Amino acid sequence: MEPSVARMIPQSFIQDLLGRVDIVEVIDRHVKLKRTGSNYAACCPFHTEKSPSFTVSPTKQFYHCFGCGAHGTAIGFMMEYGGLGFVDAVKDLAQSVGMQVPEEARSEQAQRRAGEGQDLYGALLQAAQYYRNRLKDAPRAIDYLKKRGLSGEIAKRFGIGYAPDGWQNLEQVFPDYADRALSAAGLVKQNEEGRRYDVFRDRIMFPIVDVKGNIIGFGGRVLGEGEPKYLNSPETPVFEKGRELYGLFQARRAIRDAGCVIVVEGYMDVVALAQAGVEYAVATLGTATTPVHVQKLLRQSDEVVFCFDGDAAGRRAAWRALENSLAQLADGKQLRFLFLPDGEDPDTYVRKHGKAAFEALLGRADPLSRLLIQELMSRTDVHTSEGRAKLVELAKPLVKQIAAPMLSLLIRKELAQLAGVMPQELDAQFGIHGQPVPVPQRRPTAVRPSILRTMLDLIVCDPQLAALIDRAELASGIELSVPELDREDWKILDPLLQALDQQAEGVKLGEIFRGTPLESAMQLAEARALKIMEQLPSVAEREAEFQDAWQQVLGRIRRFRAARAAVPVVKA
Repeated sequence: MEPSVARMIPQSFIQDLLGRVDIVEVIDRHVKLKRTGSNYAACCPFHTEKSPSFTVSPTKQFYHCFGCGAHGTAIGFMMEYGGLGFVDAVKDLAQSVGMQVPEEARSEQAQRRAGEGQDLYGALLQAAQYYRNRLKDAPRAIDYLKKRGLSGEIAKRFGIGYAPDGWQNLEQVFPDYADRALSAAGLVKQNEEGRRYDVFRDRIMFPIVDVKGNIIGFGGRVLGEGEPKYLNSPETPVFEKGRELYGLFQARRAIRDAGCVIVVEGYMDVVALAQAGVEYAVATLGTATTPVHVQKLLRQSDEVVFCFDGDAAGRRAAWRALENSLAQLADGKQLRFLFLPDGEDPDTYVRKHGKAAFEALLGRADPLSRLLIQELMSRTDVHTSEGRAKLVELAKPLVKQIAAPMLSLLIRKELAQLAGVMPQELDAQFGIHGQPVPVPQRRPTAVRPSILRTMLDLIVCDPQLAALIDRAELASGIELSVPELDREDWKILDPLLQALDQQAEGVKLGEIFRGTPLESAMQLAEARALKIMEQLPSVAEREAEFQDAWQQVLGRIRRFRAARAAVPVVKA
């Protein structure tokens, strides 16, 4: 989450919101939960599993999957499961409990655009209903869809309709055809003489739906020979092509079930794949894949397959998608690229060969790393020193964008081998100096965790326990470098104590540390807290454990201080 987004909504409001919503109710609307002791459980909605490892804590108001590590508050669930951005997730939850989200002061233009948006949703919905009703009376349109292999069920699922021929059909739909909302929504235009007319005429209509189910625009496929073949709604206060994906609303459940999302280029590709049973496809909207698209896709699935035609235009589109993906990559996520045989697109291929053949092709899609290196090698001659030097220069701006540390390391190693240089020499050319190998750090196996780790986890269970600590005494022990006090755990415990100084009652740590370097550490601490609460179910038991740990810390600090004081000072 960007810092600017975090500042838009006060942390106090977020904490109040999470105190009012019930995470069990929020998740149970989408994933059927079953009570197991003091918690609830289900098979994880974020990965495939046969036995439940997804736990929801009504006491702590967070969820955690002990299988894949998915973790978060009700806000996090709405973001990950629903594909919403942070602000939209907060707004949805706030609306469910009757709260008004406070935001930073907006410009007059922003307020006007927000007001327009409310009118546009209604106008677009009304237009969509009209187009759907007109499809029933349009034999040419129905015949076209049948020839493309589409059933009435699929047409209904995607809300497909028909815009009749004629210049002012919407005049019979809207009482005020001159309403500004119609032009702002991209439904009506005005010519130089001031005469208004419908934008979509004699076209198959594909409603574009956002992740909340609102119709935000249309794509229209011409019947017959007209140009352009496909016509998209213009950008409006509710529709940005670079942020939206056609079919994502309908595909979300299938994407989670498949563990994969396919990105294609056209509306008919999405609909034809769904008709064939490949329901986890989406399409960009007449624009190249953007970083926002990739970010949204990776929220939905750990695997994204871009599917393009095998011609030169398809390969150019794939390269743009690759370039715009680099800064969004994360280790554990996988982007792959599939190029279809000449003359084929997903629509034609799946109709000719069926679901099994198409999914077999998906299995042979190239990973991003292979496409990246193959494309760079095709632009130079690696059999000469000059060519290898050019390879390094071509790769430099791309590799430096890769956000996934381990993937970046492995690609650099492969490039170093191709260039005939040492990895350290390549890193020096790329301006990557002294970076440690990004291998996850593992603690040595121990009989029990450090004392500070125990205190940290118990405070996560019961924040009021923080009041039992003498902060000054503990800080002095850290400054003295008492051997038994783990500095790494202190780096987590100290910010936690500072956060609890602001708000101890009912604090949701996951949101306080969202987007900070400590977010992952706090998620792990909350997961450990779930197990502690099973082992020590009462607050009294956890307080006794905490008091014991604190007394051990005090004893070690005092013994260490006394030992240092007993060492005689040797004068020169």
